[in-house]
Amino acid sequence: MTLYYTTKGEVKISIYDYINKMLTELPLDIDEVANTPVAINLFNVNPDARKLSEEISQLFHHLVAKLIYLCSRT
Repeated sequence: MTLYYTTKGEVKISIYDYINKMLTELPLDIDEVANTPVAINLFNVNPDARKLSEEISQLFHHLVAKLIYLCSRT
């Protein structure tokens, strides 16, 4: 979080550096686009779906925790 005190009596807060760092942590092969953030089948579980590797699973949880922090602070 960056705090700017350039204008007397005002403070501007930026979290862009935090977001950009998060984006650099994403795997390079994530390139899909969604028309909506929530699909109609959000809560449907596919028992045949391939599980994430331990490494990708840890990264996923790490980034979700960072997103939760971001959402609660901005």
